[in-house]
Amino acid sequence: MSLCRYLPTPSDRMAVMWSLLTVGDAVVLEYGPAGTTHYSMGLFGAMGISPNQALFTTHMSEDDVVMGDVTRLEEAILELDRNYAPKVIFVIASAITSVIGTDLKGVCHYMQEKVKARLVAMENGGFKGDYTVGLREVQRMLVQELSGCGEGPSANTYNVLGASAGAYRIHSDLWELQDLMSRAFGFSCGAVPGVKASVDQLVAMGGARLNLVLRAEGLEAARWLKEQYGTPYVYGTPYGYGGTEKWLKAVGEALGASVAPEVTSQLQEKKKEAMTFRMYASMYRNKPHPPAAAIVGNYDTVVGLAGLCRELDITPDLLICAHTLKDIEEPAEGVVHFEREKDKIDALRRLRSHLVMADDVSLHLCDETNVGVCVSFPLVSHTQIANHLPLMGIRGTDFLLETVDRYYQNLD
Repeated sequence: MSLCRYLPTPSDRMAVMWSLLTVGDAVVLEYGPAGTTHYSMGLFGAMGISPNQALFTTHMSEDDVVMGDVTRLEEAILELDRNYAPKVIFVIASAITSVIGTDLKGVCHYMQEKVKARLVAMENGGFKGDYTVGLREVQRMLVQELSGCGEGPSANTYNVLGASAGAYRIHSDLWELQDLMSRAFGFSCGAVPGVKASVDQLVAMGGARLNLVLRAEGLEAARWLKEQYGTPYVYGTPYGYGGTEKWLKAVGEALGASVAPEVTSQLQEKKKEAMTFRMYASMYRNKPHPPAAAIVGNYDTVVGLAGLCRELDITPDLLICAHTLKDIEEPAEGVVHFEREKDKIDALRRLRSHLVMADDVSLHLCDETNVGVCVSFPLVSHTQIANHLPLMGIRGTDFLLETVDRYYQNLD
């Protein structure tokens, strides 16, 4: 890992841990030293994840490392099965066990007959890539290992794929999506792997009528479910009034249904109201600092919010993806990822009179001529508590427009 002045990008191992901790009726067992697990607890708390009685570690001695002894792991599996009776035990690697090459899948295979819980191993030790690698593998694993309903579509249900507890305001966004899907189509939410889902909900995923993919990390899982059960999917995020309208039309086409007239009317009215902000943009177009935006976050958040800015005639001229773009299929033009943190810092410090949508660290780097709003992790100067303040959908756009209005006041 290169030198880092602020906070490093989380590894695949961290994403595996925070995703699996959201699965109800399951526990996570890390085969590694207690110190690495303890270090993770603060991050999970900031995400709103409570690892109480869900995250365990085996501890490891030097002899375990040198001799490759897995007795502690075997005993921990038996103890968890006996004392907690989970439906699934996820056995995950630590950096140390990945380096020495411990065969977790092999251990789970021969231990399966000794326990009632389903044993599932994930061998991400933090060396495969950044957190998006872990998210992608967890999403794929959960649907392949646990989804078991092949009885055909359930009436009016959908799953949400690609969502992550590591996404800022994700619970608020899901609340908004559920409201949109209920009012527009009369559909209810099934499973949301990576954020909140019980084992039983994951097992029933194959029976949903539709899968909504919010992030690229959920595409492999969506394609597997389509191949296995024939479930259609829609990939995209509803940012902005126009973006939400377009997203709902795509969902309707996948379902063979029309968007409820009252929702369509509401969006049309909201789009008319937003014309005021397009008028502001035209007024400032020829000024020394024409309306411009900088956005920092995960890929789909950046692309979605850039669409919102264009809808308001604000030029998004700096789009920084917080993770590598190597696994993104045909990345959108203008989206960049800085391998060196210094390059990212320099780009943010050069900003003048911009609307900045980013994380706490990035907002800290921008001077007072800019107006910012937090839209992504990491958080260092505040915490997220409310679950009714989305960034997506109608309510999310309402909220973001308050910052846009403040931005124009600052330009004056």
